[in-house]
Amino acid sequence: MASAHLERSDPADAGCIARPRAAVAGFAASAWRAFEDLFTPLEWDHLARSGDEPNPFAESWSLVPALERFAPDASVALAHFRVAGELSGLIPLARSRSYYGYPIPHLAAWSHDNMFVGSPLVRGGCEEVFWRELFGWADAHAGAALFLHLGWMAEDGPLFRALSQVADGQGRPWGVVQREERALLQSELGPQAYLEAAMSGKKRKELRRQHKRLAEEGELRFERRCDEAGLDGWIEDFLALEQAGWKGRNGSALADRLNTRDWFAQTLHGAAAQGRLERLTLALDGKPIAMLANFIAPPGAFSFKTAFDERFARFSPGVLLQLENLDLLEREDVAWCDSCAAADHPMIERIWREKRAIVRVNVAIGGPLRRALFRPMLRAESRGKAKGA
Repeated sequence: MASAHLERSDPADAGCIARPRAAVAGFAASAWRAFEDLFTPLEWDHLARSGDEPNPFAESWSLVPALERFAPDASVALAHFRVAGELSGLIPLARSRSYYGYPIPHLAAWSHDNMFVGSPLVRGGCEEVFWRELFGWADAHAGAALFLHLGWMAEDGPLFRALSQVADGQGRPWGVVQREERALLQSELGPQAYLEAAMSGKKRKELRRQHKRLAEEGELRFERRCDEAGLDGWIEDFLALEQAGWKGRNGSALADRLNTRDWFAQTLHGAAAQGRLERLTLALDGKPIAMLANFIAPPGAFSFKTAFDERFARFSPGVLLQLENLDLLEREDVAWCDSCAAADHPMIERIWREKRAIVRVNVAIGGPLRRALFRPMLRAESRGKAKGA
């Protein structure tokens, strides 16, 4: 894998560092359907590639299809700002009347069920300017909202560090209200050396036995693709494989609803067109029995979705496919891969040994009275973890 920290060759050209304050155009928020009146898709794509903290779920090819299917009434706004004429920050915002079942109005970074990262897109070097502009805008446009809720961000990333510095510097109450650790792949080791360090010899021997027994069932083949060739068929196979398993039985498969099915298909096509998609397939006699889609977003990657045929569970096809996925360790453009999995996931944590801490954050907005109401609520929710209460 590449080094975990990539240096910008010219910080002044890359973002807000060394830019005069006058070069920063303040935050503006408009209904998302009107975004092309404000900036082009090409500018959005350029912003996504200019940050130090990637988030493929906020890129145009993923977020626009999601908004089309999950927020068709245009109630979501895209807030953005420019530095020296360049689009330098973007975040989807929505107002809500309830907060986890309680009648508490708030402003939030918009998300959906398959959006596993909630960080905004921000040009490298512009992180502190982004939060100052966003907080100032939220103060002036708070309406009935008591606070700003921000979704999953990397706890060790530049965006979270900048948020804490800006909020603390402003004396603004804020705090972490939820924290999880999920599996991460990050190592200087090669695939085989990593596997040997992560798994006991006994477990590796069992996986070799399972692979051998599975190969006795028919012709076993592995395929990795990063292009759009055969993508429509691959998507249909994936949706069918996922729906045939436990997700289909509990009604949470992508194919169970037309909007999630269409979003998945359009997003994968968009990712492939941008060179962001890597798809892996383990097939038996030409039929997929394990499939995986990665989003490649240098300097990171995101293991987005996986599915396997439960009829072959005794052979652990999903784990066997993840062994092939360790080839990410050999990519020069990838320093780490986020599993996008739930904490303590029983499969991926058998292989990936590193952790990525991600957090949800609430931030005070508005005037003194609103902040006074927010403080005790933050203390109660964060239970001693609040940073600025």
